[in-house]
Amino acid sequence: MPSSRTSLLSIGLLILGLSGCAQSTERPVLSGDTTDNALSGMTSAPSAHTVRHNQAVAESLPLDDPKDFEDARRGKIAGGDQVRVLSEDGRVLWDTGTYDFIVGEAPTSVNPSLWRQEKLNNEHGLFEVVEGIYQVRGYDLANMSVIDGATGWIIVDPLGSRETASTAMDLVRKHLGNKPVRAIIYTHSHIDHFGGVEGVATTEEVADQGIRIVAPARIMEESVSELLLAGAAMSRRASFMYGFGLDRSPRGHIGSGLGKSPTSGTWTIIPPTDTVDKTGQRLVLDNVEFIFQYTPESEAPAEFLFYLPAKKVLFGAEVVSRNMHNVLTLRGAKARDALKWSGYIDETIDLFPEAIVLVNSHHWPVWGQRNIHEYLEGQRDTYKFLHDQSLNLANQGLTPDEISETIRLPDSLAKTFANRGYYGTTSHNARAVYQHYFGFYDGNPVNLHPHPPVAEAERYVDAMGGPDRVLEIASKAYAEGDYRWSARILGHLVFAEPTNRKARNLLASTFDQLGYQAESGPWRDIYLTGALELREDGPSATTSTSSANGILQAIPISGFLDALAVRLNADKTEGKELIFNFTFTDLDETHVVEIRNSVLNHRQGEPHPDADATIILTRAFWQDLLSGQVGLQELLFSEGFSIEGSRLALGSFLTSIDMQDPNFNIVTP
Repeated sequence: MPSSRTSLLSIGLLILGLSGCAQSTERPVLSGDTTDNALSGMTSAPSAHTVRHNQAVAESLPLDDPKDFEDARRGKIAGGDQVRVLSEDGRVLWDTGTYDFIVGEAPTSVNPSLWRQEKLNNEHGLFEVVEGIYQVRGYDLANMSVIDGATGWIIVDPLGSRETASTAMDLVRKHLGNKPVRAIIYTHSHIDHFGGVEGVATTEEVADQGIRIVAPARIMEESVSELLLAGAAMSRRASFMYGFGLDRSPRGHIGSGLGKSPTSGTWTIIPPTDTVDKTGQRLVLDNVEFIFQYTPESEAPAEFLFYLPAKKVLFGAEVVSRNMHNVLTLRGAKARDALKWSGYIDETIDLFPEAIVLVNSHHWPVWGQRNIHEYLEGQRDTYKFLHDQSLNLANQGLTPDEISETIRLPDSLAKTFANRGYYGTTSHNARAVYQHYFGFYDGNPVNLHPHPPVAEAERYVDAMGGPDRVLEIASKAYAEGDYRWSARILGHLVFAEPTNRKARNLLASTFDQLGYQAESGPWRDIYLTGALELREDGPSATTSTSSANGILQAIPISGFLDALAVRLNADKTEGKELIFNFTFTDLDETHVVEIRNSVLNHRQGEPHPDADATIILTRAFWQDLLSGQVGLQELLFSEGFSIEGSRLALGSFLTSIDMQDPNFNIVTP
């Protein structure tokens, strides 16, 4: 039976999938690229094929167009100096100085279009959008907007952690005045837009001062639902998507396209006092009138846009941004509805034609009615094109991979930087549209019941003539710049022979080249993280437990029990029938947990009369258990709660909960 506090803490944090990752130290690189060098195990230089690829990108786009740079710097009040945010224990949570190398022309190891986007994303500080409306940009992955009300500040999207939000508020107060916070708005249910709320106002201040918190309906359920049930896998995949273990350098992470990087730190959430559940809903906050457009199941399951008629300023949340977004995020989530998403943007055009400024939750604003209209049309038509043409090709019999290879945005969309795939891509978004309608199966019986990866890899390697022959074919593909084919067959060889160092090194070098060519920030980070883990024989970043009490407190007991259900070890519970009553005295709630058929079901209601045990505790004790302040020994023997019935049965239940270590292998078996 596990007895450590760390194990119990893992249950709580892995329920959420909350983790921070330590940045790696700088690694040696090669100055030239040959097949022999690619086998050496060192980070490879851009190949001649990669150099030509990136030169072709540069020649195809107006990278010198200054308009975006002018807009990204417009209205700057303060900023530009290094911003360094530390945790209470001295960890670096945010450091803009690590991106100072992104200046001048793009190095050959970075797609020049992505380099341009990240130069723009480097613009950080406090900006005036129009009189009375401001933004703090570059202090987190997202922006924090500040609206001057009659008596204080209205804060929109209080960043992703308490520490970065507090630093941003210090900047606001220093340059704009120490006014009280009167209202806080969460535009949607992603943590980089609400996780820093207690850096703006504490729970006690919200209650004592009557601070209003406005959010879309169902934000409390949606903000943690994905993380509750799939947090461990999402956390691991996010370390690839955002390059948490990579150096910040011309051959490493340079940004996410959507912004720089998510922040670690202290995540918090305060439940809303006001919710929006319909388009046209109006609220007055500190004498400022807001008109809302409700946009659920677009970029986020709970989201809204809003308009300030007195200022003619539209806040676009993350429904629109200065890049193509993800129809399916690569960290893993439910596929988004591209048709509904496009439809909302079309509705925005009709609802708010008088807007003179459009403010987004990422990137920089759009000024001018004509520019806003063209921008919204481009964003609308990008998602509509992806939806319609993916289905058009699917209905002609093309598979997801064939659709992904075939579909291309028309030049009228693709030549506009705001529609380019710096975050989402045409390639994986087309597959996401297919997945939304048809699921994982492409209709070909060959793909209905394939072998699992290792078994399939062993058969491929054998059929191709053995490891040496596979390596020979891959080396030829690498030398010819056919990196996608090299990656595919080397992936089989690494899964068939995980200790084959030549195969691992060549696959790592292949990933280097694919990363250097990628226009998408996440694609670059995924490829380069894969290369790093092949060279370092395991996960590239260590998982650390950040303080998540602010999030844990907001989760209902039923949500935690849902999360425990997907961690139940089927083998350990086979043949067992167990019933427990969990009675929370401070909540006046009883939750009955039943285990039968290796399934955990639960309901809130009256205690079960035939329960194996009744556990009487408080929400606070439950919180201490999940946050690691109480270990398993204390749980079973502390006076902080009581058990009526079988402690042995409870112990049997607790030991059947899997820890789900998120540091599982991805590029190796």
